[in-house]
Amino acid sequence: MQVKVFNTKASEVGTLELNDAVFACEYNEPLIHQAVVTYLANQRQGTKSALTRTEVRGGGVKPWRQKGTGRARQGSIRAPQWTKGGVVFAPKPRDFSKKLNKKMRAQSFRSAISYKIAHNELIVVDEIKLDAPKTKLVAEILANFKLDKRTLLLVSGDSADILRAGSNIPTLTIADASLANVYQLVSNVAVIATKDAIKQIEEAYSL
Repeated sequence: MQVKVFNTKASEVGTLELNDAVFACEYNEPLIHQAVVTYLANQRQGTKSALTRTEVRGGGVKPWRQKGTGRARQGSIRAPQWTKGGVVFAPKPRDFSKKLNKKMRAQSFRSAISYKIAHNELIVVDEIKLDAPKTKLVAEILANFKLDKRTLLLVSGDSADILRAGSNIPTLTIADASLANVYQLVSNVAVIATKDAIKQIEEAYSL
């Protein structure tokens, strides 16, 4: 498979041959869904907590006698229906993490990035060099490609200036190719990747 290579001004400067084992895989939606669910679950801290009626201080005395008052029977002022009472099904700290084995994780990434290429949602650029770490320069690159939607920029190597310059753009996500994940691919409409990033992906995910 060959794709066009552009410069940062959106002008075609050549072609790049891709590894079919990585960029021409069958679309596996259930596997991609599983990878996304696993990623999102692993982002949860699981630290929320509330008190049940047995954990709230006080309420040991029956508020009033059972019968004869004309009011509803009550056993404790810390029951859930009372103000300052306990929570019925109180959330407690728990571990939300899920596991996805290495082969499934790799295959889900190959499937997701192959889908991007098949639907012309991945743009390969030769390199990205900024004269200064300014947001305006990165915004100009996106404007040249007419990208005003959620975009993932995959870079490789020393990209500190690009990270600083692009962090202020709300529709842009910048990630190192070696750390990119399936969630980033599917949550962004378009993907821009440098040639070095493509090479790094091939080395990491080739069979």
